[in-house]
Amino acid sequence: MTIPDSIQLIVPMLSVTLAALACMTWEAFRDKDEPDRMPVGALGIVGLLGTAISAAFLWNGNATTAFGVISGDNFGLFVTLVLAVVGILTIMFSSQVIHRDGIAPGEYYTLILFAIAGMIMMAMANDLLVIFIALEVLSLAVYVLTGIRREDPQATEAAFKYFLLGAFSSAFFLYGIAFTFGLAKTTRLDAIGSFLAAQALSDNPLILVALGLLLVGFAFKISAVPFHMWTPDAYEGAPAIVTGFMSTAVKAAAFAAFVRVFLMAFEPFSADWAPVVWVIAAATMILGTVVGVAQTNLKRMLAYSSIAHGGYLLVGLVAANEVGKAAILFYLATYAITNLAAFGVIALLGARDRENDELRDYAGLWNSHPGLSALMTVCLLSLGGLPPTAGFIGKWYIFSAAVSAGYYGLAIIGVLTSVISVFFYLRVVVMMYMQERSAEAPPIHVNAISMTALTLSIAAIFYLGILPTQVLNLAAQSIATIF
Repeated sequence: MTIPDSIQLIVPMLSVTLAALACMTWEAFRDKDEPDRMPVGALGIVGLLGTAISAAFLWNGNATTAFGVISGDNFGLFVTLVLAVVGILTIMFSSQVIHRDGIAPGEYYTLILFAIAGMIMMAMANDLLVIFIALEVLSLAVYVLTGIRREDPQATEAAFKYFLLGAFSSAFFLYGIAFTFGLAKTTRLDAIGSFLAAQALSDNPLILVALGLLLVGFAFKISAVPFHMWTPDAYEGAPAIVTGFMSTAVKAAAFAAFVRVFLMAFEPFSADWAPVVWVIAAATMILGTVVGVAQTNLKRMLAYSSIAHGGYLLVGLVAANEVGKAAILFYLATYAITNLAAFGVIALLGARDRENDELRDYAGLWNSHPGLSALMTVCLLSLGGLPPTAGFIGKWYIFSAAVSAGYYGLAIIGVLTSVISVFFYLRVVVMMYMQERSAEAPPIHVNAISMTALTLSIAAIFYLGILPTQVLNLAAQSIATIF
């Protein structure tokens, strides 16, 4: 007896959803007065491993669910695998941090897993309404995660700002869906693409209105200028490991949907939206880099760094050639692992009453915590795009795509901003190795699970930087399935 395609395609989402329900049930029935004897995060890792394995089995299947609203193409499955890796690493980093900060483990892991379920749905969705539903599922979970330290007024303020601006952007996105449905009489991306291909010579202004509204909704989620206002406050107010999760997993899911909608459904009107995205990409890279230089708080610095990296990804979207399309997926994978590891180090160096995320807190870190200093250095060098790290290969292919597509100005802006960004990454490295600590640093014990996560992340950064061909080919084959 064969399992229907509709059932097979929901297994990756179902696996992580069942793990979330198991964590929620455990949290509801555990004795709050007793110490946690069960590593509840293991339930989440099992669920995410199930997601990764089921995605691997679906590879090259190109199946669709009933009515075609969920697509099992390799593009969605590649992003699903990236999200599973991000989820596993997040849980491993969190194993030490949440107990130190007094966060309820069952509640925390449940929110992480529900957010990933929404992200997977968003990556595999072939329908605008399904994308919107997935967007709201992941957004609601991330809003709560941002303010999960309820006693911290800064976290509460960050969550409130994120929620208000997120609701505002969701309204834009929903209006975009409404205009698109009014034009095409469908919300299916493939049907919308067919309709717009027949309207390629049309000057219907409603098509441009729908494009603009959808662009605003996506630009908010990827922290593109000028819709980036929420990012620094939300990243600084949330726990460091939640910030790492937000800056990687949310961006990966949002870009997956962004690519599907604009390079699949609205590709016939690329001549209209590409110049707008060109301007947004340039402004995003410039603002993220220039303002990042002035930051002294590492979480805010990495927030602006995240904005700049969103601009680099938009360069691949504007180029939209074979190299650029594959580079988007490769860059998402490398950035996710690198940035999450950097925030993992920040989280491990913090304390319950103090985040230790100011630049001065890293003075002389090499003397007190040489291992964490070395790991943080690798992450920062990769974010700066220096060889032989994954970040160098990712930026090389993104800028190569822009040059081969004739976008020389965008490539020059990308290279210059990347060079400038090296300054604020190396500033942290200089502080760790060449400055003396003003006070004796308290000893920090990193448990085996968190150290394993860091080691795996650093190994992946070097592997993707030295031997990237296999993953690049996989990315190219994956994105070819939606064009």
